[in-house]
Amino acid sequence: MKQLTQPEVLDLRHYSARQLRPLLDEEVRQWNERLHWDYRNSVDLLLQYLDSRVLPGLVALSNDHLCGYIFCVYEGHKALIGDVYASSALSAPHSTAEVEQRLLVHLIETLQHQPGVERIESQLLLHPTGELAAPFLAAGFQSHPRLFMECPLDNGPLAEAGQTHLPAGLAVHPWSTAWFQEAGKLIHRAYLGHPDSLINDQYATLEGCLRFLHNIVRFPGCGVFDNDASLVITDEESGGLLGLVLCSRVRADVGHITQICILPEHRHHGLAHALLQQCAASLRRNGGNSLTLTVTAGNTSAVALYEKLGCHVRHRFDAMVWSKK
Repeated sequence: MKQLTQPEVLDLRHYSARQLRPLLDEEVRQWNERLHWDYRNSVDLLLQYLDSRVLPGLVALSNDHLCGYIFCVYEGHKALIGDVYASSALSAPHSTAEVEQRLLVHLIETLQHQPGVERIESQLLLHPTGELAAPFLAAGFQSHPRLFMECPLDNGPLAEAGQTHLPAGLAVHPWSTAWFQEAGKLIHRAYLGHPDSLINDQYATLEGCLRFLHNIVRFPGCGVFDNDASLVITDEESGGLLGLVLCSRVRADVGHITQICILPEHRHHGLAHALLQQCAASLRRNGGNSLTLTVTAGNTSAVALYEKLGCHVRHRFDAMVWSKK
């Protein structure tokens, strides 16, 4: 058979979960090795969509061998590029990065010319900063550097006994779905004018914040929600919600902060420190030995807090955003 000079790119919806499974199993191993993240729950959900043949995306074939895939989801006017992955076992004439970039070029072009798509967002957490930047930047995307940080729970500041004292009149409570609506309002207020609202436009509206919150609690894209390690801070007199931390298990021994925010007028009083300390204590009691989180590199005050608590940068990646306006 004549060797192809470029991998063939075809519609993902023509392929079944069974056909993608070997590639996805390889990707699961990569997530575990690079980020200490058990990606199997996310893959199981993805496989369900693949078998329903409704997930938009593309696959790459090299000499008739399925060697890469990419998918996206739509959210109103916005498209989210959820993942791109090519086999690490690729050899000449196609490299892993070349296949992934080819898939991105095809999907980005399709999305940018698709009626109704006004915005495209992507955070390809598995891929280091710059590795896949070229197709995005060539298509007019803005890049926002982000950090993947890790904190040990068996030593360092988060392992220290005792609890950070809160200002008088404030108290920490376990997460409950009863807080859902107020938590959405808190997230919305906390991110007004925040740099992260440029990366994720869900923060721009209350409806978007509630949808974001629903996805974190309900779906395993960022791990399995850990109710015990998720907490809120309230003003005991008014009953108002002042801050929260939401945590998921991305591996049996690893917790991941999916959201931490404090109302602007209550920042710099130790509330975030107290939430993270108690979240870490809960994880430790239930077999956790490390805590991970992501933060925008330009959010220097948050980065400084996490470093003070013993977190180190394990990985750097890019958030990419394109807007038609």
